[in-house]
Amino acid sequence: MRETATSGASKSQKKPRWALDFGSTRFKSDNACSVSLPSPPGYNPSAVQVHAESSKENDSSHLIIKKSWDLALGPIKQVPMNLFLMYMAGNSISIFPIMMVGMLIIRPFKSLFTMQQAFKVIEGNQVIGQKFVYLIGNILNIALALYKCHSMGLLPTHSSDWLAFVEPQQRIEYLGGGISFT
Repeated sequence: MRETATSGASKSQKKPRWALDFGSTRFKSDNACSVSLPSPPGYNPSAVQVHAESSKENDSSHLIIKKSWDLALGPIKQVPMNLFLMYMAGNSISIFPIMMVGMLIIRPFKSLFTMQQAFKVIEGNQVIGQKFVYLIGNILNIALALYKCHSMGLLPTHSSDWLAFVEPQQRIEYLGGGISFT
């Protein structure tokens, strides 16, 4: 009985070949690992540290440029959504389409008036181009809103829309009976 107990204990302490022991000194640090394993051909640890420092500077400048271009392209990215909303609102004169057109006009104007605050945190030599793209995107959204107003008939584009301001015509001659008076 005693032999089976000791043999069972030895079997439980035996590790399978595929098991990894992460508590050993081999996996504790990079130095211990580099001692036990040779470096690959062409590996230079000092070059890796210099590259890591320079890549951090490049990454931060690239992220700032990318974020600023995302801000500048925001109004242009809204154009497809605004087109879909214009289609879904329809051309009837009711409360929902009027509210949609109001939002289509108000949002770009608000963003144009707050453009300096939006670009206040952005630095660099591309700010002028980004502001120009931002301006063009907002003007495009305003043009879409005006087109929607025109298609709904809200813009006074015909001469009949201005009849209230037209002076009545003066009669040049009067006709009474068969005789003409001038």
